[in-house]
Formats: sequence, structure tokens, C-alpha cells
Amino acid sequence: MNRIYMDNAATTRVTEPVMEAMAPYFCEIYGNPSSVHSYGRESRKAIETARRQVAQALGAQAGEIYFTGCGTESDNWAIRGAAYARKSKGRHIITSQIEHHAVLHTCAQLEKEGFEVTYLPVDEYGIVHPDSLEKAMRDDTVLVTIMAANNEIGTIQPIEELAKIAHSHGCLFHTDAVQAIGSIPFDVNAMGIDMLSLSGHKFHSPKGIGALYVKNGVKIERLMQGGAQERTQRPGTENLASIVGLGKAIELATQDIPSHNAALCALRDRLIDRILTEIPETRLNGHRSQRLPGNVNISFRYIEGESLLLSLDIKGIAASSGSACTSGSLDPSHVLLAIGLPHEIAHGSLRLSLSEENTLEEADFVVESLKQIVDRLRAMSPLYNAK
Repeated sequence: MNRIYMDNAATTRVTEPVMEAMAPYFCEIYGNPSSVHSYGRESRKAIETARRQVAQALGAQAGEIYFTGCGTESDNWAIRGAAYARKSKGRHIITSQIEHHAVLHTCAQLEKEGFEVTYLPVDEYGIVHPDSLEKAMRDDTVLVTIMAANNEIGTIQPIEELAKIAHSHGCLFHTDAVQAIGSIPFDVNAMGIDMLSLSGHKFHSPKGIGALYVKNGVKIERLMQGGAQERTQRPGTENLASIVGLGKAIELATQDIPSHNAALCALRDRLIDRILTEIPETRLNGHRSQRLPGNVNISFRYIEGESLLLSLDIKGIAASSGSACTSGSLDPSHVLLAIGLPHEIAHGSLRLSLSEENTLEEADFVVESLKQIVDRLRAMSPLYNAK
């Protein structure tokens, strides 16, 4: 049985060029980057090369890039670090209702510590409207954190406009760009981004490595205590091979974004058009065009999402019903509820997330499989038969 992987928003495979770049840093060049001998200097040189690669991909300076363990750590550090550093100026933070839990749970923790958080609503497509941010701004607002693109429904936010509003009120602006790297061209200075989080395993580098961009002059508190790594801001011996992999992966992911997007959009749109046309009582979640090129999120009425996923898995198709971080939960997606879906429809959602390795033949096979599966599951549904 052929296996088809369409869960790239959850994680991507490490590609051969990335593995080749990493290989020497396991057994050949393995010195501690903090050591002054030649082994350590070789390792340090590799890390600084990767730092420049990440900076170039974001339009940043190398000294503004800090390596972390993942996107979640980067989000925590940016939000908590900025909140603590600016608490004498105010304790109000603004985010949106559809952020990743790495942001939402961090904000919830800050609320327990005496901060106030405003959770902006989104429209039916998952877009944060700039006027809602303007209305929410207060004299004591110190940070706005809005994701660049949603991990479940793929909607891309008007980041530059939102950042401009934050700055007009003397606020810092952070964006969780974990899902957006390789799909959206970033120029952090032109876009007005003060802090940006990313995670390597979303664009073909290993799991367990991420980065945080912090604009020069922006002060945030460190979260951990220890050594002087990452210019004293993030202690702990660096994950050398993975940092090298992250640098290579982001270089490859951002070298030709228009061409990459054109191919993925064509495949995405074929999936969306066929599903909506050939399977009745379905709806697309997220904006039709203002969405990530590899994201397809569809709700199927009278279908339970877990049964749909298990049926697809039997056919060798890997997909998701939402965020990988909540796959063990029976609660409907907070994102789908925020865009106005009732619980019973939100429960029947499917996310297909594509990469450049997916093919037209795979897309057509997935659609034909979905048609069979949906027919079978609806035939067993008392709600469907009673309508």
C-alpha cells in the first residue's frame, strides 16, 4: 500500500540536503561551541553560519537571532520576556482568540500573575481586523502578539498593518511565524516586527530546534538561568547539528517562495475544488485565497473527525483534524469555534497540509478515498439519516 503524507503542518520530514549538512556535526565536528580549542571554534563557526542564514531569511541581522528548543519556547520567551521587561510601563497584552496554545497558555499564565489580556475576535475567515486592534489598545498596553498564519485553517493575517497600529501606541509587536516560514516572504524591518518565533521542523529541519528574532534595542528578560550561551540570553549547550540543519533548511525554504507557492496553490486548490464540488454538505474553513498555499481545512457535516482520520489512515493517508498539539483532546478546535462553527460541525473537520513532495496523483487519490469514506460514515450516522 502506498503511503501519502498530508500532515506537514504537524511536522515535516528532514530532507536529504539538510541531513547532509548536519551529518559532520555528530561524529566529526562535535566540540562544545563554548570551548576555546579548535574543536570548539569549528562548532562555533557553524552556529554563526546558521545564524546568518536565519537572519538573511528574515531580513534581519545575525545578532538579532537566538536559537531555542522549539517554537513553543520562542513564543514563551518573547511574550513572557517582553511582559516582564515592560511591566513598569503597563500590564496589558493583546492577542487573538485563534493563536496556538503556546501563546494562549502563556497569556493565561500571565493573567494569573496580574497581567490583563485582551483576546481579539476574528471574522468568519479567521482574520483579525486592524480596527478591532485599534479599539483594544490602551495606555497600559505593552505587547501585541498575533500569529502570521493560523496553523489549523491557514488564514494569513495582515501583520504589517497590525504592527503599525501597535507601534503607533508605543507597543511591541510579536508574531508567531511557525507555520509561515517558507510560505510568506519576511522582511522584519519593513513589516514592523519586533519579535518573531519560528520552529525548524515545520520546514524540513529536525524537531527540537527553533529560533527567536529580537529586534536590536528591544529588551526582554531571559527565562532561564545558567551559562553565557546565546550572548547570555539563553543558557544551555547549543544543539549543534540541529542548528546547522535549521540554517540549511530555512535557506532552502526561502530561496524561491513564489515558485514554491505557485505549485502548492495549484495542488491545494484542486483538492479544495474537488472536495467542495464532489462531496455534498462540506465547507471550507479559513479564507479562500488569503491562506497558506499548502493548507486545506474542510468540515464535513454528519461526520466525526476521529472516524474520518482513522479511515484515511487505513488507506495509508496521514492527515489531521486540527492542531497536532491537541490531537488527544475530545473538545472541538478553539479556532473553528472562534470563526463561528457550531460544535457538531467543528467536530467533523479535516486538515490536509501539503508540501512540495505531494503530487497531483496523491491529491486525486485522497479525494476519491474521502468520497468513499464519507459515504460510508454518513450511512451509519443517525443524524444524517434523520435529516
